[in-house]
Amino acid sequence: MTSSGFEALLEAVRGPASVNVLVLTGAGISLASGIPTFRGTDPGAVWSNEVMEKGTHAFFQRAPHESWKMYLQRFELARAAKPNAAHRALVAWEAWQEAQGRGFAVVTQNVDSLHEDAGSRQLVKVHGSLRLARCSAQGCELGAPRGTVPMASVDFSAFHANPSPETVPRCPRCDSRLRPHVLWFDENYTEHDTYEIERTLILARQSRVIVFVGTSFSVGVTELVYRRGRKLDARMFSIDPSNVSLDRGIEPVTARAEEALPELVRALQS
Repeated sequence: MTSSGFEALLEAVRGPASVNVLVLTGAGISLASGIPTFRGTDPGAVWSNEVMEKGTHAFFQRAPHESWKMYLQRFELARAAKPNAAHRALVAWEAWQEAQGRGFAVVTQNVDSLHEDAGSRQLVKVHGSLRLARCSAQGCELGAPRGTVPMASVDFSAFHANPSPETVPRCPRCDSRLRPHVLWFDENYTEHDTYEIERTLILARQSRVIVFVGTSFSVGVTELVYRRGRKLDARMFSIDPSNVSLDRGIEPVTARAEEALPELVRALQS
């Protein structure tokens, strides 16, 4: 890969011995694994499916069964997906950074489990996980701000047989409805401790290189990390095949993540 952005990224990562790296990934990194994006141009992009309305706490309160139907469809899709070359490259990059005595972390907006399946260890799932549910009742030990329930432990048989508000699975502690453990559009990052927004901001402050991968810069965490990076004069890059009108002091690497990241790792290891 000979783009100026790629060479600049390689130079920045190979820079001072103290350089720490933060990678923030969006839906674009999982596209090659068969998971559609939200706002992308791929045929399966779910943005067209009124996700701004359905991906909300208000919609769950109004139609909990319809909310669960949407997330269970995405759960089944994600469960069948496998990490692609980009996910695996991030694991190798993490190992390279550690071997150099440098910090490295991945913050993902994605609720799939491809990063952890690939082997990423320093990982923040800032929007939650499709592998977890939680109680919808405030104050329940299995709800916000700390509690969760493994999806594998939830019995959906009655719901699958007859999706309705009455068959939405219930909390084993208080009998309130369970909800997906995801950050909805009308919620805040402080809703749940496992979103680790404070850790994310600390990582951004500590990192001299920040790399956005497969993100449209349309959600709050990208703006928060961008502002922190700009304030501290970090080198910032975006790996994305479109990078349309990207002009914010973020250096573009116009390539697919599954191509650019493995090549970056090969260059670092050579």
